[in-house]
Amino acid sequence: MQVDAVVLDIDGVLVDVADSYRRAIIESVERGCDKTIDRDAVQSFKDAGGFNNDWELTNAAALYVLARREGLGMDVETFTDRVAEGGGGLDAAKEAVGDLPRVAQARVRDQWDTDRLRETFQALYLGEELYRELEGGEPPISAPGYIHDEPTLVDPETVADLTERFDVGVLTGRPAAEAEIALERVGLDVPEEHRFTMDDWEEGKPHPRALVELAERFDADRVAFAGDTLDDVRTARNADDEDPSRVYYGIGVLTGGLTGDEGRRKYTEVGADAVVGDVNDLVELLE
Repeated sequence: MQVDAVVLDIDGVLVDVADSYRRAIIESVERGCDKTIDRDAVQSFKDAGGFNNDWELTNAAALYVLARREGLGMDVETFTDRVAEGGGGLDAAKEAVGDLPRVAQARVRDQWDTDRLRETFQALYLGEELYRELEGGEPPISAPGYIHDEPTLVDPETVADLTERFDVGVLTGRPAAEAEIALERVGLDVPEEHRFTMDDWEEGKPHPRALVELAERFDADRVAFAGDTLDDVRTARNADDEDPSRVYYGIGVLTGGLTGDEGRRKYTEVGADAVVGDVNDLVELLE
């Protein structure tokens, strides 16, 4: 696969977030709703699309849990299928809850405290010290910070190889400050103009704007984007459609929520050009 530039997602590609972001989703819903979803359900929301922002995924999961309590007759797979059919994301989750009677919907809205969910999520993920530094206030709960439990997935040799051979950019749903922490941890130095984080664009993946703009900044003809979700591959496919002057390759990585043969099948179904076991396999894949 011949390319001029390589763009990397962070979560599930450079660092393992199973016990950080995804744990924070589950425990935030538990604290906010007295019941939660499991890790497989988190992946079902991710697969539905439109949840580049884990705060929004947390809100959607909480909405589902509260709606179930009020009588919504869908298991999580049916619910997330409906979300996918509705175009993905939080708005589609709200539409799916519309199956409830209006009185029940009102009760769900009264219990659905998205501000509290976000504050709880950040307190769990960042821990007290980073919460005060990045959020500018006292955390609502005391937690050590799951951000400190993110094993690296990329070898130093891979970082050296990719940065020596290609222009390297980053496209992530993380806030900028949290992206910086992860990049420092893995030893990847990416200039700000070659990064897109949550703070840099409103659309989120799978919208192609950020990937196309990175390609333009690199003046690259052929770009590979490696990520751990179906929306990452969809982003590359959408960029291909949006920008016919370049070639965009979508590469699925099997170190996030999508793993094994089932992960390969799902990536292939949405048009992945390649699927790799982990990010280190890019060294041999890319020329």
